[in-house]
Amino acid sequence: MMNERLLQQLEQIAERFAELQARMADPHVEPGQLEALGREYAALRPVAEHYLAYRAIQENILSLAPCLEDQDAELRHLAKEELEELQQQLATVEQALQQTLLTTRHEGPHSCFLEIRAGAGGHEAALFAGDLLRMYLRYAEQSGWDSSLVSASPGEHGGYKEVICRIAGPGVYEQLALESGVHRVQRVPETESQGRIHTSTCTVAVLPELGEHETIAINPADLRIDTYRASGAGGQHVNKTDSAVRITHLPSGMVVESQQERSQHRNKARALSLLHARLMQQAQDERRRSEAIHRKEQVGSADRSERIRTYNIPQGRVTDHRIGLTLYQLPQIMEGHLEPLITALLQARETNELAEQHAMPYGA
Repeated sequence: MMNERLLQQLEQIAERFAELQARMADPHVEPGQLEALGREYAALRPVAEHYLAYRAIQENILSLAPCLEDQDAELRHLAKEELEELQQQLATVEQALQQTLLTTRHEGPHSCFLEIRAGAGGHEAALFAGDLLRMYLRYAEQSGWDSSLVSASPGEHGGYKEVICRIAGPGVYEQLALESGVHRVQRVPETESQGRIHTSTCTVAVLPELGEHETIAINPADLRIDTYRASGAGGQHVNKTDSAVRITHLPSGMVVESQQERSQHRNKARALSLLHARLMQQAQDERRRSEAIHRKEQVGSADRSERIRTYNIPQGRVTDHRIGLTLYQLPQIMEGHLEPLITALLQARETNELAEQHAMPYGA
């Protein structure tokens, strides 16, 4: 059963949903307002409709109370049968409502930026960054998502010092968001003559690509835009024209670039989109860091300083330290078969949040 606090929140959602229905039916509402009302209505609709169904079943259960105490035995029997059926319906609708609450809370954009940066380990870290990129691109391909490189800084002996790609498709951000953090690999480098295992790390960051109505305001005067010739693969056009774009956000010192598109215009648009995503993530990290002072935990960027997963090559195993899951399926996982890891992480998150939901207001 849901607690009183959550029920009060759901009642407020239902009231707002009814208000939106009435306002949208008003012929005097301006077109601009109607669009905003429609977006809010669509966002609230899944939760509101499930809750209204839940409330209707509860009201039917309460209406049976007199019949359950009636002197007529046959009427009591019929009322009892109906009560059992309604209770089953109530349990089904409540479960659907809880699932909808979780889905709505985590519903994110259908495109994101995946950033991989080599950390400790020198050349081996750069090679590991290349392995991770290949793993995620294989997973994206298997999931039917579109992927494209935004920028890349190759390592001296292969791999990448830093590489950023854009991935787009249904559910992409929800599935990849939990990949953010420090990934660690343990293996014997090809140059290691003594057979010793070395440890290297890479940092993965997954940033949602913001929609048209979600971007934060950026003053054009705060931007320095430079163009240059792209390096690396990309064909004669990419390498012989100043199509690559680097944007510096002067107040924060944040630098983004895009060099994979053929046109300067498209590279500029992609770099601006990445800048918006990073600035929004920075703002969210700052807010979460402030909240974490009171919760004694770090949710934002500090999470990315902690090891979340280890890939042990000699033993053929992968361990996700957040949920204590170890799988001896390393070759398959490195080929992009991430479903066992991602499914387990999503299930663990869902289990934790369902357990906490009674104490957590909707939308927290």
